[in-house]
Amino acid sequence: MSTTHLPTRPLGSTGMDITRLGFGSWAVSGAGWKFGWGTTDDAESIAAIRHAVAGGVNWIDTAAVYGLGHSEELVGKAIADLPEADRPYVFTKVGLVWDPEDPQAAPRRIMKPASVRRELEDSLRRLNVERIDLYQVHYPDTGESLEYAGGGFGAVSPNATPLEEYWQVMADLKAEGKVRAIGLSNHSPQELAAAERVAHVDVVQPPFSAINRSAAAEIAWAHAHGTGVIAYSPLQSGLLTGTFSAERVASLPAGDWRTAHHDFTTGLAANLRLAEALRPVAARHGVGVAEVAIAWVLAWPGVTGAIVGARRPEQVDGWIGAGAVDLTPADLAEIAAAITASGAGAGPARPLA
Repeated sequence: MSTTHLPTRPLGSTGMDITRLGFGSWAVSGAGWKFGWGTTDDAESIAAIRHAVAGGVNWIDTAAVYGLGHSEELVGKAIADLPEADRPYVFTKVGLVWDPEDPQAAPRRIMKPASVRRELEDSLRRLNVERIDLYQVHYPDTGESLEYAGGGFGAVSPNATPLEEYWQVMADLKAEGKVRAIGLSNHSPQELAAAERVAHVDVVQPPFSAINRSAAAEIAWAHAHGTGVIAYSPLQSGLLTGTFSAERVASLPAGDWRTAHHDFTTGLAANLRLAEALRPVAARHGVGVAEVAIAWVLAWPGVTGAIVGARRPEQVDGWIGAGAVDLTPADLAEIAAAITASGAGAGPARPLA
C-alpha cells in the first residue's frame, strides 16, 4: 500500500490504516437498475476514482449490487494498471441478489452460504483481485426484497438465513484467506452483539450524517468493541454539499432513485435549511459546506472514516480535504443548534462523549 499525505486511522484491529475519506462507488454505477443515480459516463467515473487515489485516498468502497456488477467492474478497471504498491484497499459487500431478467426489480436480501460464496467469486472476478480487503454483509438476511426508496426494508421470510449462520460463513471466508477482514452494514447493536459471539466484527458500516443520526448506538457499540467504523452517506446523497436547491432536486432525472426518497421530498426543506446553516462554519475554516458536513461525522468517537462518492474528478476536490478539518467545540455547538433549529433528521445533535 502506498504512503499518503492524508490523515489515516487504524481500521479497528484489521491491520489496515485507512485515510479518513474513502471513495464510494454507488453513484458511478449507472442507470438501468432500481437504485441507480441516472446515466453516468464510465470514462469520467474511472477518472474520478483515479483522481481520488492520486490525491491520496487509499480505499474504495463498492458493492456487487451497485449497477448490478457494473460498479465493481469500473473499480477493477480503475486500479488494474496501478503498481501493487500504489493500489488502494478495495472494500465490497454481499447479500443483495438481483434478478438479471428484471433489473428494475428491488434486489433480495439473501445470505445463504452457497449464495455468499457465489457472490464472492463473482466479485473477485469483476474486481480482478485475488483477495478482498474488507467483505461486508450489506443488510441482515430477510429473504425478501429491499425496498429502500419506499421507506421500508422488507419483511422477514421463514426462509431467511439466521445471522449466526451467515456470519460464520463470513468468518470462514476470512480464515480461508479469501478476504482480509469482515464487516456488517446496516445491522443493529443487538445484531452486532450476536455476531460478535460467533466471530469478531472487524468493521461496521452504518449510514451517518448530520441529517441521518440514527446509527449513533451502532457507532458507540463499535467504539466499545475495538471495531472499525466507516460511515456511509455523510453528505446525505448530496444534500449536505451546499450545492442543492429545490430547483435542482426538481430537475433530477427520472432514473435517479433520490426523486422518490423522503429526504428529497417531504424532508427537503428542513435538510436544505441545515445545509445552509453550515456555511458560516465552513467560512471560518476556509473550506466548503461538504467538508464541514463530513468533518462533523469524523468528529464522532469511534468513526474511522467516511465514504464519499463522486461521478467526476472535480467533485473529489470538493471533499478530499475534509479529513484535515478539525471542528472546535464551538463549531460543534453551533452545528448542534442548527440541527435542532432546522428540524432535519433525528438522533443526537452532537458527538457523544
